[in-house]
Amino acid sequence: MILINLLPHREVARKRRRDLFNGTLAASALVGGLVAGSIFLWYQSEISAQQSSNGILSAEITKLEGQIKDIAGLEAEITALKARQQAVEDLQSDRNLPVHLLTELAKQLPDGIFISKMVQLDQSVTLNGTAQSNERVSELLHNLANNTPWFSKPELVEIVAGTLTLPTKEQKRVSNFAIKVRLVRASEAEKSVAPAAAASAPVAAASTPAKQ
Repeated sequence: MILINLLPHREVARKRRRDLFNGTLAASALVGGLVAGSIFLWYQSEISAQQSSNGILSAEITKLEGQIKDIAGLEAEITALKARQQAVEDLQSDRNLPVHLLTELAKQLPDGIFISKMVQLDQSVTLNGTAQSNERVSELLHNLANNTPWFSKPELVEIVAGTLTLPTKEQKRVSNFAIKVRLVRASEAEKSVAPAAAASAPVAAASTPAKQ
């Protein structure tokens, strides 16, 4: 017996393929949504973790900035205390400066020079005097610059020719001068004296003859 299919098989097959495609599309969309949601949640958790880390770092930075300010304040106080201590030490050492001034000036004055006036203003000393010649004034400048640690930066302010009346009524030509020099503080002078003494010690030891 011959069987004849009277149902619209093409329509059924088309519907079956369409249903399969729609199901696959829906499944793909669901899987894509799940993947996208998972990625979004993962990014959100990473962002939250990073924001938490940033908050901790910001708090630590703020704390360190406060500590740095405290340290800077302490350093400023220490610097101020050192400056005050140095000022007190300078005042104590400066009490003997007039003694060093007169003693060293007497040592460094060449023959043929006498000082008629001396004015001290802080560390600056102005010397007015009379010399037998300009060469004596040059010698005094050299001595003040090189032969003593108590004076520095001698400067010739002026030198003019003059006359001096001797006890015998004789007139003698002289040079009237004014010199400005800086008086060194005791702490600075001692620093200059120490290396010089250390350098001269080996020379003195070498010049001492050995005992037989």
